[in-house]
Amino acid sequence: MQRLLTCISAVALTLLPELPASAATVYFNDTPLNTMGMASRPGVGGKNEIEAADDFLLSFGSRITGGTFTGLLTGNGPTIGLVNIEIYRVFPNDSTNPPSGRVPTRTNSPSDIVFGSRGTLTSDLSFSTTTLSASFTATNSVLNGINALPNQTTGGEGPITGQEVRFNFAFLTPMDLPADHYFFIPQVQVAGGEFYWLSASRPISGAGTTPFSPDLQAWIRNASLDPDWLRVGSDIVGGAPAPTFNAAFSLNGSVPEPSSIALVAAGIAFLGVRRLRSRR
Repeated sequence: MQRLLTCISAVALTLLPELPASAATVYFNDTPLNTMGMASRPGVGGKNEIEAADDFLLSFGSRITGGTFTGLLTGNGPTIGLVNIEIYRVFPNDSTNPPSGRVPTRTNSPSDIVFGSRGTLTSDLSFSTTTLSASFTATNSVLNGINALPNQTTGGEGPITGQEVRFNFAFLTPMDLPADHYFFIPQVQVAGGEFYWLSASRPISGAGTTPFSPDLQAWIRNASLDPDWLRVGSDIVGGAPAPTFNAAFSLNGSVPEPSSIALVAAGIAFLGVRRLRSRR
C-alpha cells in the first residue's frame, strides 16, 4: 500500500499544473550596523580567498532571483572586480563528518563545500552599487586574523573605515532552493582596497525585517582554514560574554502561494482516492 501511494503522489504531481508563485522578499536583515566588518573576497589577484557567511531559513522551496548586501570599500579609489554569491547548507550537510578538530566547533557552521553559486565571472550574476556614505567606520574587523586552534581568538583587528556601499545583485539564472537552512556568502574583489561585509542586528529586529529561529551567528574562513569555519564573534573576537553578529543582506524571490500548496495536497488526495477505487 505504501508503495502504491508513493506512485499515486508522483502521478498527482505530474498531472497538476506548476505551482503559482507570489513575488516576495523571502528574507530580510539588511540594515547595517557599525559593530563589525568581515572581509569576504574571491581568491584572485594574488589574494587568498575569504568567505564570510550569515544564515537564512526557507520554510518553503523558493526561487531566488537577487537581493542586496552592504559593506565597506576601503582604500584610495578602490575598483570593484569580480562579485560572487555563494549558498551553503548547514553542517553536517555536504561535509566530512566527524570534522578535523582544527576549530572549536562545527555545530551550526556552514558546510564544507558550496551548495550553489552565481558570479560575474560565469556571467550568471549582474550587480549595481549605491554609495550610502562616503565615510563609515566599523568599530572592529576581521581580515587576516583567521587562524586554526589554538590561535583563533585574536580579538579582531580593530576599526576600519571606508565607503559604505549597498550592492544590488540579480541572478541571471534564478536559483531554486528547497526548504532548508542556508548560509549566504557575498564575495567582492577590490583592486586598491578590500571589501568588508557589515554586521546587522542580532537577534533580527527593526522595521521590514523577518526574524526566524534558530538565527545562527556569522562565520568566516580563509583558504588556509578551509574546509573548517570560525564564528566571528564567539571564536575570533572572544571575551566574556563574546559578541555575536549577523550581516546586512536581503534576498528577493518567489515562494508558492498557500492556496497553491493546498491545491496540490487536495489534488494528491483526490487522485489517490480515485486510483484506489478503480482497483477495487
